[in-house]
Amino acid sequence: MRNKVVLLVDDNQDDVELTLRSFHRHKLASRVVVARSGEEALDYIFAKGSYANRAPDELPGMVLLDLKLPRIDGFEVLRQIRANSLTKYVPVIVLTTSSQMSDKFQSYDGGANSYVRKPVNFDQFIEVTRQLGIYWLMVNESLPVGESKPGGA
Repeated sequence: MRNKVVLLVDDNQDDVELTLRSFHRHKLASRVVVARSGEEALDYIFAKGSYANRAPDELPGMVLLDLKLPRIDGFEVLRQIRANSLTKYVPVIVLTTSSQMSDKFQSYDGGANSYVRKPVNFDQFIEVTRQLGIYWLMVNESLPVGESKPGGA
């Protein structure tokens, strides 16, 4: 759905601009919220701080999460998202430059839905973000917020 909000968590201005350009060019999201630190991302997700006026149940359609962030790293952001009953099913896609196997394992162990390395090439970066947007916002069927499991579990 094109009306889903995307939370982009990245402190690299060039990567932010490329991602925003790709989403705008391909009309993939009505709104992209940029958080430049793990702390700002958690404030947005949990409607705290400067995002306290955001309705807590209006969650992003996906989170694009870099791992190397100031203050609070991406692993901790992922851990807190997955630990909360309201946010645990929000799709979180790790979008990082890291090719370290330990980062991949830690991301998937922490509940990441996908792990994608950022391409260095401009055109490849635009294409990767386009594909992520199409899949996670238009093809994937996310669980509705507040929906309980069948059988009351």
